[in-house]
Amino acid sequence: MLSDQEMEHLKSLARLELDARETAALRDDLNALLGFFERLSELDTDGVAEMQRPVEHTNVFREDEPRPGLTQAEALALAVEAQDGFFRVPRTVDTGE
Repeated sequence: MLSDQEMEHLKSLARLELDARETAALRDDLNALLGFFERLSELDTDGVAEMQRPVEHTNVFREDEPRPGLTQAEALALAVEAQDGFFRVPRTVDTGE
């Protein structure tokens, strides 16, 4: 079971702001997942070959078919906000400026 300290650490890493009820619900969900993985680790896998996926599939490739795209004006017309011919979006990386 995840401790209060571990939950606070996970919330901090994920930048989640949760109240006590939401934290308890998340803890229950995470504990259920951890319990599932614990059960999986108990399985006897001796003699089972390693694999990347349970079913072997091959990619079905198709020929590329060029199609006309949007013009810059059409694309920017769909934007919430545009400036000087570019999409304007909230800053996602803090550069300290």
